[in-house]
Amino acid sequence: MKYEVHTGSLLVAEPFMADSNFRRAVILVTDHAEDEGTVGFIINKPLTVSITELVEDFPQIEAPAYYGGPVSTNTIHYIHNVGLLLDGSTEIAPGVFWGGEFEKLKFLIGQDLIKSENIRFFVGYSGWSPGQLIEELDASSWITAEAHANYVFKSKPSRLWNQVMHHKGDVYSVLAQLPEQPNLN
Repeated sequence: MKYEVHTGSLLVAEPFMADSNFRRAVILVTDHAEDEGTVGFIINKPLTVSITELVEDFPQIEAPAYYGGPVSTNTIHYIHNVGLLLDGSTEIAPGVFWGGEFEKLKFLIGQDLIKSENIRFFVGYSGWSPGQLIEELDASSWITAEAHANYVFKSKPSRLWNQVMHHKGDVYSVLAQLPEQPNLN
């Protein structure tokens, strides 16, 4: 079966995923090549710390860090909407860019040219080896959707899973209404 997974797409956890790392997760795919694997970031799981608490000598910005995934949780990554203002960044979807020169990022934040509504920071990432994601898609662990900048920068993380499912329509709208823990219903 052919899946619509590409750089810039979303992976939405199926409603009853047991893995706590990915329960009700929405992952933005930032790099996908079937023969090399897939990298992405969970965009709806904010942590209780800010980037300024995680990185020494970081300019002041009111930006929470997000749990990007269980791989390399000693690394920091960022997605932004300032485009080529940040040298070295890669556009992964319309209005959504990944990475860029870290020192220039700090300078732009210090000059108030990048604000908290322009950027999301991630601790760790989500990754799949070649063929692994296709196996998980075959097992119906993930639902694919198209990314939109508003999902990343405007949506409330606590509502994002439901929002993406609802926007897919049909049976997905019904699934979006399921409580997270049906046994407590």
